[in-house]
Amino acid sequence: MKRIALFPGSFDPFTNGHYDVVMRGANLFDEVIIGIGNNSSKQRYIPVDKMLEIMTRIFEQHPNIKVQTFKGLTAEFAREVGAQFLLRGLRNTTDFEYENTIAQANRHVNHDLESVFLITAPHLAAISSSIIREIHRFGGNVDEFIPFQFSEIADIVG
Repeated sequence: MKRIALFPGSFDPFTNGHYDVVMRGANLFDEVIIGIGNNSSKQRYIPVDKMLEIMTRIFEQHPNIKVQTFKGLTAEFAREVGAQFLLRGLRNTTDFEYENTIAQANRHVNHDLESVFLITAPHLAAISSSIIREIHRFGGNVDEFIPFQFSEIADIVG
């Protein structure tokens, strides 16, 4: 049986920390599907369609990594794409507490779904999408924190 992992998130933006988790996950699983969730209660900094385009280009040389968007429950999307595993990155104990709660809820919705946690590489642990957005909003250069050039999308973000 093909081992498929879903790596879900808003990825607003997709960071080097996310990239690291995906690449490490690609060594553990036959296929990794990056699921860009669309949370209707949040206003995005980078439109979903643009992030999908960028992330698809980042992983175009990796046939076992796919990027898709989804709406609704992560556990239901995992079932739709045949993922048996949820791949998540942990930067600190706060992430663990949050992810543990989410893992329990996902398992309740989809009994066949197992969460797998990878510890973030130490040099990437301080990076978060919200910090990157804040630095960028105030004119800072964030290119060292992301696997693409922010200038590619400068005309469409705040």
